Amino acid sequence: MKARIKWVENVCFIGESASGHALVMDGAPEGGGRNLGMRPMETVLIGTGGCTAYDVVHILKKSRAAVTDCVVEIDSERADEDPKVFTKIHFHFIVTGKQLKPQQVERAVHLSAEKYCSASIMLGKTAAITHDFEIREA
Repeated sequence: MKARIKWVENVCFIGESASGHALVMDGAPEGGGRNLGMRPMETVLIGTGGCTAYDVVHILKKSRAAVTDCVVEIDSERADEDPKVFTKIHFHFIVTGKQLKPQQVERAVHLSAEKYCSASIMLGKTAAITHDFEIREA
């Protein structure tokens, strides 16, 4: 996997992926930015949420569960001192579908957390990661 980061101005950068997509990252005004995009660490958190949500939906579909929606709400804490790594991350999955079984959703979340989600497993080296879920009927 490759990526390219291009400095635009001040603390604004454009990240380009090998798949041809780009995103703007910038800082807050008090840090020299113009607030034109997400902070780099926000992109790490959002990417991790996307990684685990992808896994959960994939696992549920593979088990023939009638999943129709999946939202992951993330709360995190970072260290006060540099490097300001994530120290706590909580993933709350809101999974919607038809007659979803709690065991199925719990299994999907667990498999993502323990086996498949490279991003959260990597962040788990510095952060205490927790998960919970709720099921909504479609």
